Amino acid sequence: MGRRSTWLVLLATFALLAGHIAAGSAAAAVCAEPTGREFVRATPEDVGVDGAELAAALDFAAGRNRFNIQVFRHNCLIGEGPGNAQTGPVPWNVWSVTKSVVSVLTGMAADRGLIELGAPIDRYLPPGLGDAAHRAITVRDLLTEASGMRVGVLTEGLTGVVPIDPNSAVQALGVPLEHAPGTTFSYSQRTVDLLTFVLERALGEPLQQFAQRELFDPIGIPRGDYYWARDRSGNTYGYAHLFLPPPDLARIGMLVRNDGRWGGKQLVSAEYLAAARTPSPANECYGYLFWLGPGCAETPDFLPAGVHSMAGFGGQNVFLLPELDLMVVWTGAYGNVSRYGPGGIIQNTRELPHEFFRRLLPALGEPDPGPYVEPPLTQDPGEFIDATLLLAVFGIGPAAYPGCTVLSCLDYPLAPPFADAPPGCAVLACVGTDPRTPGIR
Repeated sequence: MGRRSTWLVLLATFALLAGHIAAGSAAAAVCAEPTGREFVRATPEDVGVDGAELAAALDFAAGRNRFNIQVFRHNCLIGEGPGNAQTGPVPWNVWSVTKSVVSVLTGMAADRGLIELGAPIDRYLPPGLGDAAHRAITVRDLLTEASGMRVGVLTEGLTGVVPIDPNSAVQALGVPLEHAPGTTFSYSQRTVDLLTFVLERALGEPLQQFAQRELFDPIGIPRGDYYWARDRSGNTYGYAHLFLPPPDLARIGMLVRNDGRWGGKQLVSAEYLAAARTPSPANECYGYLFWLGPGCAETPDFLPAGVHSMAGFGGQNVFLLPELDLMVVWTGAYGNVSRYGPGGIIQNTRELPHEFFRRLLPALGEPDPGPYVEPPLTQDPGEFIDATLLLAVFGIGPAAYPGCTVLSCLDYPLAPPFADAPPGCAVLACVGTDPRTPGIR
């Protein structure tokens, strides 16, 4: 063999060995779902992320009221906020992220043939409850926030926060329809409360019992970790009020990231999740209770097209970026800044995620899109308030369901206000040392 041939053989051998080494490194950098309490960890460099730039992004977020921050790549936990040790065990109200959890549960029920997405809710409601127009709303209309109901986001949710709702599902059936169901997106809280009621009727068992057995137990969330609020008739709220520790929230996000698989088992079908992450006819930014695409909800407009998220009031978010195999989970209390004061903070919620991701993505070799450019104020605060929806709880006005008030609601037995909440659980979080208070211990 000549000298030139020898060098060619040596080069080919080195190339082959390098390929095997690279393949082995890539395999090692894809982590399995956790089998215990702790996620599988990797260094940022193991998954192609610059550790110093990641640390700078985490420090930035922590300085902006992000109480708990988790960054995952290839299923590996690669970065945490400085306050995670203190905030991780605490169940936080994830607000409208609850809607996405309800979506996953609806998909699980549909996979099992227990509910049909195209069916009118008439099929599942008790006889005589609600008029024909409301009973014609389909399960899919509820999933896509296209029920047609009148909306007053704050006044719809206020009586659940207090809490004095006698029966959120009956109250939903009293809300006037302003649009034909299935035609118009309207971000209604009562719509998702009605969905949880319909789902429970379809399941034939308490929703939280189904959720624990079919979703939470398989992904490692014990019943003692969380609190999920119910109204005074015992109906689980769908629009908000799931109090969940951030690591458990990340488990739900990881299940969605894995297209419904966990530990080799398919808990919710990939087909359902694909539909859930497909824009609905009523809103290109929304699927089945998930926000979709850049520039939607809190998602920055420069993120890749496949991005989707779970989003809750005050900046409770799970951001999923399939193209980069990246997941960011955080909880907190706003933290975005605005030159317009409180009005701008409420309207321009993408400022904080924009500034965070413009620091994080360069750690993955992506370009910096530049600083956030704040748009002018266009929102009318009055659009969040509809007094008729608040008065309806007291049996007053056109949105009141006949025979349902804070004092009595049809023939449903009503618990006193606050009776459902364990010690230490109120509005924002569950705290305290009482053994009945949920949390990671």
